[in-house]
Amino acid sequence: MIANEGVALSRDELTLLRLLASGLPIEAIARRLQLSERTIRRRLRAMCDQLGFRTPIEAVVWAARQGLV
Repeated sequence: MIANEGVALSRDELTLLRLLASGLPIEAIARRLQLSERTIRRRLRAMCDQLGFRTPIEAVVWAARQGLV
């Protein structure tokens, strides 16, 4: 599990990772951000692709190790 070097996360991406790390399900995250579940899933997939992870949980673990969440 290695993140792509030099990738900067946006404020929205960090917010999404923090909410996911707090244990909220996708449905609750979508409600809180006033977005559809589909949009949340799409953003998570795009962020994982950008960082080089297969799952959002890998991204959360990486973010925690980096002190981002």
